[in-house]
Amino acid sequence: QVQLVESGGGSVQAGGPLRLSCAASGLTFGSYAMGWYRQAPGKERELVARIVGSGSTTYYADSVKGRFTISRDNAKNTVYLQMNSLKPEDTAIYYCNALLIREFWGQGTQVTVSS
Repeated sequence: QVQLVESGGGSVQAGGPLRLSCAASGLTFGSYAMGWYRQAPGKERELVARIVGSGSTTYYADSVKGRFTISRDNAKNTVYLQMNSLKPEDTAIYYCNALLIREFWGQGTQVTVSS
């Protein structure tokens, strides 16, 4: 059974940092592209960042480029999202995603950025 468990969410003031973690189990972690999505109230879920299985290639949404960094530790089956210079518009539930042929989702973690 595949499980993705996010942690590290919380409340922070604008300009501050947070680091999200997603621990994966039940899958061959290094084979999966891992991503972070977010969904703000009243908005559709959007892709924030993605990293390929080897970690060699990453993708970022324009809205987070230069502020967020996605990374992974395949030995620990964990993917991270380092978020710096947070803005109130980054407030959302952040979801971890694993993608190969099938995709899997975590339960989400709330990030709230106050001005």
